Amino acid sequence: MPDIEQEQWAWYYVGDVERDRDTTGRARNARPRDGLGRPLPYGAPGVPTMPDDLEVTPSSALTQAQSLLDEGRPFHAHEVLEAAWKSAPPEERELWRGLAQLAVGLTHLHRGNATGAQRLLERAADRIAAQHPVPHGIDADGLVTWARTAATQPHPPVPRLRRPQAD
Repeated sequence: MPDIEQEQWAWYYVGDVERDRDTTGRARNARPRDGLGRPLPYGAPGVPTMPDDLEVTPSSALTQAQSLLDEGRPFHAHEVLEAAWKSAPPEERELWRGLAQLAVGLTHLHRGNATGAQRLLERAADRIAAQHPVPHGIDADGLVTWARTAATQPHPPVPRLRRPQAD
């Protein structure tokens, strides 16, 4: 996680729960995370995460996310794909949302949550399949097939985000 100056953060109570908020009041989670994105206790060593304000181009998002998937870090790939989803043009948003869900589904598989994984991977497959045309060399057909079968496998192969000729 990038270094954050303490004065940028404030802790607010929401109901009876103390919540991390930035100075504008936006929810921010300052807790460290493990390699699968699970929150750790404050002060514990964690794995660096992506900044909340990450800005990526479609090409860099696909490259970064693929690298993170190849490293076994699907939660972090999800963060990159989510950044692309939030900045995508309206006609591509559901595709990027599906790609982000695919990475979260894989995260759930790695965490041992087969039911959650199956639900997210089905939603991801539906969103990706609905995109026509498919931009940026994304292998929509391959990803839909992968997503529909991955939840039934104990250790699915790493998905390939782009068609082979697009890498």
